[in-house]
Amino acid sequence: MDPRMDADMRAYTEALALRAQQWPALVIPADPRGAPFDEPRRINDLQSAPLNAGGPVMASSREFWWSVRGRRLLLREHRPQGTPRGTLVYLHGGGWVWGSIDSHDRLAREYAAAAGCTVLLVDYALSPEVIFPHALHECMDVLRRIEGPVVVGGDSAGGNLAAAVGLMARDSGGPKLAGLLLNYGVFDHVLTTPSYREFADGYGLTLAKMDFYWRAYCPDTAARMNPLASPLRAELAGLPPCQIHVAGLDVLAAENHAMAARLRAAQVPVELHEFPGVTHGFLRACGDVAAADASVAAAGAWLRRHLATA
Repeated sequence: MDPRMDADMRAYTEALALRAQQWPALVIPADPRGAPFDEPRRINDLQSAPLNAGGPVMASSREFWWSVRGRRLLLREHRPQGTPRGTLVYLHGGGWVWGSIDSHDRLAREYAAAAGCTVLLVDYALSPEVIFPHALHECMDVLRRIEGPVVVGGDSAGGNLAAAVGLMARDSGGPKLAGLLLNYGVFDHVLTTPSYREFADGYGLTLAKMDFYWRAYCPDTAARMNPLASPLRAELAGLPPCQIHVAGLDVLAAENHAMAARLRAAQVPVELHEFPGVTHGFLRACGDVAAADASVAAAGAWLRRHLATA
């Protein structure tokens, strides 16, 4: 194991590996279009279910359905104690293939408590059953129905969708966003950055997995050049203030730093937090990894400021 890895992260990673031994191995098919994903998703959900244990108790939580793009889309809303100010619409990660409102439930509750805002989780349609830009349009349709000050956030593939939603909102005349919370997002389809080379294998999220995820989400390689698929390639001026959180030991680290640099060059206010020694997905380790708790605290303070002034 990399000696640079944070002690909390190392202990957490080892505990996850031990826990995973009680479940069937998660086998990712070579061809994302060639096999149903029901069973791999069931195994993935079993392995990740303990990550949602604990966390803040909400004043209220509810689930409801909206009709979006011809299907019933499930949403989950968490409201913290007190009077919430504004809403964080949070788009879960999972390579556009895995994840759900369950996989990121604890993180949503952590944000609600830290920021004093309502958090809305969106169970957007997954790939490869649907491909770019279907999930993005679902998320945008949800956003258009939210009233009051709103920040859009997400991690990994959800960070990609959040950035793309920000671009769509800017270019379609609204809704006006108070900010974008971008956690170790996928911002480009190129898999040859320095961090891809350095952390290609052995750090959880691998280069091979990211290649698979791109083939599942956006099988048309030409379409990956679309700024809504690869937001790093977009004209970024006019986006709302952004906060970016970067995992130090992550294949996506380089493109997150590049995204922050391009946003600053476009005169978009950016606050960047890098957490050395932690791997991709560390935010789901709240309560076990101090860096995850610090990240949530920083995001909570930032959300309070930007939702209060929206």
